[in-house]
Amino acid sequence: MLHRLRALLQDLDADVDQAELRGLATNTTDGPILLLALAGLYMLTPGSELLRPVLMLGACVVFGIFSLTLRFLPRFRRETRLKISLDLVAMVVFTSVFLYSIDTRASLLLILYLLPIIISALTLGRWATLVVTVLSVLGFLLAAAFRDAATMPSGREVVELGIALAPFLLVAYVTALLAHEITTARQRIRVLSETDELTGLANLRAFSRLHRQEHDRALRHDRSYAVIVMDLNGLKAINDTHGHHVGDRAIILFANVIARLIRSTDAAARLGGDEFIVLLSESDAEQAARVMHRIRSATERSTIDVGGRMVRLSVSVGAAVFPADAENTRELIAAADEAMYRDKQARKRTPVESDTPQAELV
Repeated sequence: MLHRLRALLQDLDADVDQAELRGLATNTTDGPILLLALAGLYMLTPGSELLRPVLMLGACVVFGIFSLTLRFLPRFRRETRLKISLDLVAMVVFTSVFLYSIDTRASLLLILYLLPIIISALTLGRWATLVVTVLSVLGFLLAAAFRDAATMPSGREVVELGIALAPFLLVAYVTALLAHEITTARQRIRVLSETDELTGLANLRAFSRLHRQEHDRALRHDRSYAVIVMDLNGLKAINDTHGHHVGDRAIILFANVIARLIRSTDAAARLGGDEFIVLLSESDAEQAARVMHRIRSATERSTIDVGGRMVRLSVSVGAAVFPADAENTRELIAAADEAMYRDKQARKRTPVESDTPQAELV
């Protein structure tokens, strides 16, 4: 069991949030490249006219350097929402400068602004998408209005711009709504992926993330926390004697006991089978011992009615405290697991059946 815990934690060592954001943010890497490719293609196409070639060339250089800086500076190597936001604003500004510098009808290239809007919808959510939409509209109007510094657009051109903006705004609005649905769906998927289906507790994936966060806080603020590993005794005997449906009831009952006896700031997870783990934030060995005692006492008072007979439960527990027992997350869990194993050896117990009527249903 100790080796299995270590292997599972090692597999989950990567930051879950970053992995999700990195996958979605791949589109932001392609966006600047596509815009630069389009600008270069336009400038190299025979017959194309640039109203401001120097400005366009300078914008390409600055935009390219800015994009590379975001990807290679140590501060921005990890995919963050700040990095994506800066990338999107740069894309809107570059598109506006591109539109301002070329000799063509503004409405023909309005669709270019959809690229940062869609990327924002995929990565940042509804409100960020609305902000990018507003910036895009402002950039488009300014570029179209001041293309020729000597003359302002005529009334007819203003009407054409309004007609061009109407479907664009409709698409942007629908995209913003879809962004909200995408964000909601991602959150639901994350909850499902981090929740044990049987008990409703966190699974190892979620616990690993919460444990790393608590460990980082403990390091920053020089404080302790505790981990308790628990094993529901005799689950195999329950399954073999009464069936897996009774074993599932025992697991659910034990999970409810744990959830009821820990604080809202603590975290509980099912590691799999009959193994559970609890993270006690800002706790020492004495506090962990009190929690273990309460869980053990409540578990041993819990019974399951099986055909009029009572099946009593028992649990083996072990705790470890950071930094007294270990200084990293894996070793801390290993220390708690070893303490639980010693407790199991000392308390060898199996479920006891009795004909005593059950006091209340469980």
